[in-house]
Amino acid sequence: MIITTKRDFQELMENIKNYKSFFLIGCSECAALCGTGGEPELKEMKEALEAEGKKVTGAFVAKTGCQVLGTKVELKPFKDALAGTECILIMSCGAGTQAAVELYEDKPVYPTNDTLFLGNMTRFQMFDERCSLCGKCILDKTGGICPITACPKGLLNGPCGGTNEGKCEVSPDIECAWVRIYNRMKRINKLEDMREIAKPKDWSAHKKPMKLNIREKKEEAKK
Repeated sequence: MIITTKRDFQELMENIKNYKSFFLIGCSECAALCGTGGEPELKEMKEALEAEGKKVTGAFVAKTGCQVLGTKVELKPFKDALAGTECILIMSCGAGTQAAVELYEDKPVYPTNDTLFLGNMTRFQMFDERCSLCGKCILDKTGGICPITACPKGLLNGPCGGTNEGKCEVSPDIECAWVRIYNRMKRINKLEDMREIAKPKDWSAHKKPMKLNIREKKEEAKK
């Protein structure tokens, strides 16, 4: 899931100081779980804006804020409220903000959150980064633990000389990714696989901006 935190409210107010009316769009998935874009947060934002003398023409929590076509359909009942607003505030991730920009090209759109990383929720509103979206997964070779993300140095062959009693030299609060990988490979009887030296990372698999057309791939496969 995409992890977000709330932006500083005064910084947001500086962004939107020239606008008087707003429509709020949240997300029922990642942002809701992060406590940054669910129903309670939209209500809180509405009250905060009104306390500043602003008008909120409407608010809606999209099923998935980054799904452009789906969100467009969901927002049809709010056509008048959206037409009557000066500015749209997106209470989800950066992808949700850019989805709104695509849908409402003639209106200013601002994010209320900072987008941090792709992570796992370990407990309620507690998140760990687990994936760097590098485009070429190596989890099949490391027992399902990603050293590119879990190791602050992103080492493909480790551990480095700074590890101390299973902890990372960057911080004693961080477990050495390669010690974790070793222990994992030992438990699943795959230690022999660690003798293979990993080649330098091919970062070309993560060109920006990336696109994927699954329908096109399926058509090519039929030929």
